[in-house]
Amino acid sequence: MTVQSDLQKAVASAQSLMGSYAMFAQSTQDQAAKKMFQELAQDMQRHIDSLNSRLSYVEKNNPMYQQQQQAQQ
Repeated sequence: MTVQSDLQKAVASAQSLMGSYAMFAQSTQDQAAKKMFQELAQDMQRHIDSLNSRLSYVEKNNPMYQQQQQAQQ
């Protein structure tokens, strides 16, 4: 299913980016940059939460996905 796989890819990309921001925050001595990267990581977590929420909605409410799940069982 295209929407589901696209959302999964978006979540994975966002998680990777959040990890990069966290790594940047830890590796810098510049307090302003550290704060900026920490804030960016927090923003990205909110994006991930939103994407996961949408993914859950799609999985619960899409008849194609439900049929696929039943076929696998």
